[in-house]
Amino acid sequence: MKVDFYHHYKEDIRLFAEMGFKVYRFSIGWTRIFPNGDEQEPNEEGIQFYENIILECKKYGIEPLITISHFDCPIGLIKKYGGWKNRIMIDFYLRLCNVLFERFKGNVRYWLTFNEINMILHAPFMGAGIYFEEGDEEEKIKYQASHHELVASALAVKMAHEIDPENQVGCMFAAGSAYPYTCRPEDVLEALKVEQENYFFVDVQARGYYPSYAKARLKKKGCYPVMEEGDEEILASHPVDFISFSYYNSRCIASPDTKQEEAEGNLFKSAKNPYLTYSDWGWPIDPLGFRITLNEVYDRYQKPLFVVENGLGAVDIPNENGEIIDDYRIDYLRSHIKAMYDAVTEDGVDVIGYTSWAPIDLISAGSGEMKKRYGFIYVDKQEDGSGTLERRKKKSFSWYQKVISSNGEVLE
Repeated sequence: MKVDFYHHYKEDIRLFAEMGFKVYRFSIGWTRIFPNGDEQEPNEEGIQFYENIILECKKYGIEPLITISHFDCPIGLIKKYGGWKNRIMIDFYLRLCNVLFERFKGNVRYWLTFNEINMILHAPFMGAGIYFEEGDEEEKIKYQASHHELVASALAVKMAHEIDPENQVGCMFAAGSAYPYTCRPEDVLEALKVEQENYFFVDVQARGYYPSYAKARLKKKGCYPVMEEGDEEILASHPVDFISFSYYNSRCIASPDTKQEEAEGNLFKSAKNPYLTYSDWGWPIDPLGFRITLNEVYDRYQKPLFVVENGLGAVDIPNENGEIIDDYRIDYLRSHIKAMYDAVTEDGVDVIGYTSWAPIDLISAGSGEMKKRYGFIYVDKQEDGSGTLERRKKKSFSWYQKVISSNGEVLE
């Protein structure tokens, strides 16, 4: 049940509107539309649920931003077809896209094809429903599945534009600049390789072709994916309209022969940066790194950017009056929004939107914990499943309300 948005969506969206939201990003549960994944006809109740959310948003003047696949592969498709290892997944995914684009035409203009698509290389089951058996060539399988998702993403862009020319479709990846641990050339080269791996998916989705570094390394490792005739043309003809990403932290990269203390991160471990502070979960806090990342991504692609995840996971404990004084979250968001403001006003980066992770408390995808809270709205739901599900505004709620009303000018 998590925080039971299903039964509380009207209350929650009303609170988002009170904060002043101009956009609300949410994700489709694939199995709500196609319970097994391979049905011919969609589940009407599932479509109606999302239509209700969209109409509730429109009532308050909130623009929906929909992620089509957010770490979400129906278990039926995993058991029957092996998840995204199997090219047939493209057909099932496009069937889902067609239902969404047709049903919500005119009410939804902004779409993301896959959430943090680069996570398939680091969490293949979560990212693409991939499980491995003994003797599997894991790297080869991951890159083949990646190719299937990249083709599916390009075809989704094509379909979205054909159904409604007003549609804008973006990719989404887990971002965060990779700093060399030292100025040793070995560390610099290792950081470059990490950056390239991180940008690989977006290079294909935004530029329309496999970059030279990827071709060389994948062929050398024997992992270059099998392509069908026409795949390269599909990728080239249907690049995304904008680039979206999550930013939680930067990374510090050392060559394999360098000994260093490790830091945690958004599913990425890296060397511990001695110049940064860290969250309760060991994630580096690096607002200037956010500005650097914004510049790097925009320089690389010259397409509009949409920051769709940025926030601080922390333990929020109500005081004796039931208030949640989350100054630490305000400090984190203030410094990051200021860095984004500087990237726009001083560096000329084109940022078309920003949505924090997350507007309301929910279970952390990274750690599976309820106590790791991100929202401006507290949900009375505890680690053991107890709680009333009561919604309560945190201190950050009214602070963010002022940030939105001033378009980021007022951060105090």
